[in-house]
Amino acid sequence: PAIVVFLNKCDMVDDDELIELVDMELRELLDKYDYPGDDTPIIQGSALKALENPEDEKYAACIWELMDAIDNFIPEPKRDIDKPYLMPVEDVFSISGRGTVATGRIERGIVKVGEEVEVVGIKETQKTTVTGVEMFRKTLDEGMAGDNVGILLRGIKREEIERGQVLAAPGTITPHTKFKAECYILTKEEGGRHTPFFNGYRPQFYFRTTDVTGIVTLPEGVEMVMPGDNVSVEGALITPIAMEEGLRFAIREGGRTVGAGVINEIVE
Repeated sequence: PAIVVFLNKCDMVDDDELIELVDMELRELLDKYDYPGDDTPIIQGSALKALENPEDEKYAACIWELMDAIDNFIPEPKRDIDKPYLMPVEDVFSISGRGTVATGRIERGIVKVGEEVEVVGIKETQKTTVTGVEMFRKTLDEGMAGDNVGILLRGIKREEIERGQVLAAPGTITPHTKFKAECYILTKEEGGRHTPFFNGYRPQFYFRTTDVTGIVTLPEGVEMVMPGDNVSVEGALITPIAMEEGLRFAIREGGRTVGAGVINEIVE
């Protein structure tokens, strides 16, 4: 793992030796957590001063130094661009005169302006065309895996798309409600349940960006599942979600995570 450290508020300290001491302590702390303490860039500066004086080289230099350190020290992640396009929808906006924009982080593949995509999950699957791709207020010709983008969709109303659905290349993913999965249930110490659960347990399953209530069916001969157990279960959701084998999910109760799982078979 790679990390870059920004030592903020250096304008509040007059004593350079004190900053050096903090620098040394930070490097020791990084070593303790198996980061390369001696090689890790630690940039000293003041974010507030740089924000107030963006044109002043003296104050803004630390930000440029930070960006250089990130570019040079943190390796570019390998992008999963060979697979068909898929993006979980995180938020939806309506832009007057332009249409509906769905935002999210592209999970895999590439999407280009003018391409057809499907909106899958929760509601009936709909087809639409991408009329624009934007990232950080810049208009792009395409978005690729790892990009946080806004996708402008033709002919889709604001209320026809919601968080929890996915945008995908046509025909590559379908919505389902029943699946078989391998799950691990967190222990009390890990922040999970204090008590076992039984057949018919109704938690929320968190897939990608949304919670969906479902019913858990335990395998034959298994009466209950204790915190800390690994178990094979069958899940039935109340609304269909775009899913495929290998998809990971969290099991939640009232906002806290009590388990995790991975789908190993789609039932229907």
